Amino acid sequence: MIDSIGRHLADREFPASVRGYRDLLDWMRSHGVLVAVGVEGTGAYGAELARVLTAAGVTVVDVDRPDRKTRRMKGKSDPIDAYAAATAVLSGRATGIPKSRDGVVEAVRVLRTARRSAVKART
Repeated sequence: MIDSIGRHLADREFPASVRGYRDLLDWMRSHGVLVAVGVEGTGAYGAELARVLTAAGVTVVDVDRPDRKTRRMKGKSDPIDAYAAATAVLSGRATGIPKSRDGVVEAVRVLRTARRSAVKART
């Protein structure tokens, strides 16, 4: 969590489950008005988190993971990554629209997965 000028307010870990995501949302809202949340990987490992936050009316921004140079200089940890995502959203560097995982694109993905599975089973 950061405030409107980028100061670190708090950080905390939550389980990667729907219940954990709801607890995260409650925790974030307990720190004041929630403007936006940066989420890495909204098309993959962050998809469920993005869905829960979007369903709750939160503005979600898809954040690219930090580049290798930044990771080497600052290290790799969940709190460091979370702070980097929050500052990217606040500064405007992160402007990605989260993947919705529905509609035509998702339907094609499901069909391709089924076809790939059928071909593999046949061979």
